[in-house]
Amino acid sequence: MQESGVVAGIDWAAELHAVCILGGDGGVIEHFDVTHDSQALRVMVSRFRKAGVAKVAIERGDGPVVQVLIDAGLAVFVVPSRQIKALRTRYGSAGNKDDRLDAYVLADTLRTDGHRWRPLREDHPETKALRAMCRARKDLVETRVQVMNQLRANLELAFPGALGLFSRPDSPITLAFLRRFPTAAKAAWLSPARLDRWLRSAGYSGGIAAQTLYRHLERAAPGLDGVEAEARGEITIGLVATIETLSAEIARIEAQIRKLFDAHPDQKIFASLPRSGMVRAATLLAEIGDCRERFPTDDALAALAGASPSTRQSGKHEQTVFRWSCNKKLRGAVMDFANGSRLGDEWAMQVYQRAIARGCRHPHAIRILARAWIRIIWRCWHDEIPFSPQVHTSRKLSAA
Repeated sequence: MQESGVVAGIDWAAELHAVCILGGDGGVIEHFDVTHDSQALRVMVSRFRKAGVAKVAIERGDGPVVQVLIDAGLAVFVVPSRQIKALRTRYGSAGNKDDRLDAYVLADTLRTDGHRWRPLREDHPETKALRAMCRARKDLVETRVQVMNQLRANLELAFPGALGLFSRPDSPITLAFLRRFPTAAKAAWLSPARLDRWLRSAGYSGGIAAQTLYRHLERAAPGLDGVEAEARGEITIGLVATIETLSAEIARIEAQIRKLFDAHPDQKIFASLPRSGMVRAATLLAEIGDCRERFPTDDALAALAGASPSTRQSGKHEQTVFRWSCNKKLRGAVMDFANGSRLGDEWAMQVYQRAIARGCRHPHAIRILARAWIRIIWRCWHDEIPFSPQVHTSRKLSAA
């Protein structure tokens, strides 16, 4: 789009957005409201094009409104909410919230100071590829869990002795055993000696004696027999084959994730976090992205991740509630990291335990810990430096 002195400001809201278009001289060209639906957003973009708008300022860097603006080729600039609050006094406001004024403030500040700002951009292709791989892996893992649950339900009826025989239900030795002995009737052929020979042929290295495993089978509740048992044995074989296929695909995708993650410029930041692990760190990087302009403050990142509560105000009544509106995938990545970090970082465990001591339930305590971590992660991410317990000691204390 050709460069123009015409700019626009959008005061974002859940249902109705206030929009202001200013000319190059600061004069108001148009004031209007836009409902939060696809048709209204398309009309808004058409009005921008008709007015010659080239740049748009908005309070948040995510969501359908921002995506529509970017797709239209407009330069989008994110201005933090607290910065807008401070700017209101510059325009003679007492600091009270007014949607139309805020839209004007956004547009006029962009007109006068926008030359010092950097526009919002899409994440780099490498980050998008990593995000696609991480999300695909998560979907496959969830599918494998569902199939494992189906297998367990089938075995509870047909072959109870197979449950808990080995440490992990999706381990290669468990799947190999079920493929060879899918029913209780076929497992009845086993003796301690035969089981020992089979374990050695299967390369078992679990360290539990064949005699102990045999006693587990012997003491278990009897399984089905007859035609139904045979049918459920076929079901077991089919589910085992599905789990093996899913596990192979998960391993293949994890290899691709490692390759993309190791080559990413931000790898050093997220790999340095405690108990992050390759997959967890890569997922956190992929969901946050690499566009620093999208999150000008740690508050913006915390809000999108659902790590900060939502405040609702009506008159003099103010209520703080759980933030339902957020990026669910980003929230999942942040909460998973926070939950794991408390097991490997003393400070994280202290933040979590203090929240529990105040009467918070586990999910709430994890959100509190996640909010504290986001301050640190955001700082490392913006400064492009790895996390260091020695360097970030003071920040960790303030974040707690």
